[in-house]
Amino acid sequence: MSTPQPDTSPQGMLTRLRTRFWLPPRAHGDVIEDRSVSFLELFYDLVYVVVIAQATHTLADDPTWQTGGQFVIIFSLIWIAWLNGTLYYDLHGREDGRTRVFVFVQMGLLALLAVFTGHAADETGSEFAIVYTLFLAVVAYLWWTVRRVDSEEYNRLTGQYLAANGVAIVVMGTSAFLDDQARMTVWTVFVVGYLIASIGINTRSEILADITDSTVERFGLFTIIVLGEVVVGVVDGLSEVEIDALAIVTALLGLSIGFALWWTYFDFAGRRLPRRTSLSQVQWILGHLPFTMAIAVVGGSMVSLIEHAHDASTPQTTSWLLAGAVALGLLATIVIMTSLADYDRVGEIYGPLTVAMLGAIVLTLAIGAISPAPWLLALSLVVILSAVWIFAADRWLRMDDPEKALPPA
Repeated sequence: MSTPQPDTSPQGMLTRLRTRFWLPPRAHGDVIEDRSVSFLELFYDLVYVVVIAQATHTLADDPTWQTGGQFVIIFSLIWIAWLNGTLYYDLHGREDGRTRVFVFVQMGLLALLAVFTGHAADETGSEFAIVYTLFLAVVAYLWWTVRRVDSEEYNRLTGQYLAANGVAIVVMGTSAFLDDQARMTVWTVFVVGYLIASIGINTRSEILADITDSTVERFGLFTIIVLGEVVVGVVDGLSEVEIDALAIVTALLGLSIGFALWWTYFDFAGRRLPRRTSLSQVQWILGHLPFTMAIAVVGGSMVSLIEHAHDASTPQTTSWLLAGAVALGLLATIVIMTSLADYDRVGEIYGPLTVAMLGAIVLTLAIGAISPAPWLLALSLVVILSAVWIFAADRWLRMDDPEKALPPA
């Protein structure tokens, strides 16, 4: 029997292209086990380096309470955009042309968003809102295509999510026509409402979010991206001052805060899966918002810290921003840790470590209130973070089976 020849007519080739290159998204529950993060995802995350850098540079140029509050809202908007794009790809993406095209569309919009991020709180707020609305519209369309292939048990969950995105599109689109103060108020309400809706939709559902090893890897990679802002802040700070021994010492101590945050996160919270409950998975996801935001604020504080390296005391606002960010980072780490399956499995470390971190938060805020010299402020924060890790290491070394505390291979 002869082998059937493929249809090479234009219609036949178009059909073959569609079935091989333009596939529908994966439905909920269609999880690819042992999936590794793709090069396309890494490329996608790279665009956020630019977007976050624009927001952080604005904070670095003017480290005031007002700018800090605006940064919190703008960073939250950026994080929500990243979360939507990341979870869609991780849960529903494929290695096909359709996925690539829509990821590149999002990247194009994000590149345009970066142009307007630096002054999103005032001069370019309308443009930021318009581009952000277009981004949300693309994401909503992608989640709508998921609903078309979902089973009935998932349709209600996807429908609620689409409704939330519809409200988000209307709110953000409307904000483009408001004045600066009203727009920031609307964005604040949007961020708070979006997070509350996410918690409500996911915790009321009996369907889990399917957080996998690749999801954990994506969140870890995003954390590394934000940690890069600490390096950028140190370099920018040194570039703005006359370089001498004290400036260099202050800069290196500031950089060490970033090192310590990396060490704390990846030893205690990163590379680990949350419990298999809806509440724990939502807690794990949302805990990364304040953690990554805290790192970005640390990076934004570096320029002012280094510029005032020779001062007898750190400017009050800079001191509070830096110390407050480190304290927030520790608190967010606790939130993430307590959602982990390992928190129950290795309770002899995590329980006492949580108490130690709470004590470190109090000390950190006390140091920020004192506003010592910049080098002493940075050194004190490094010592506090190091003491937390040493405390955990001591508990680990005292275990009968230290391998139990390590993340599963």
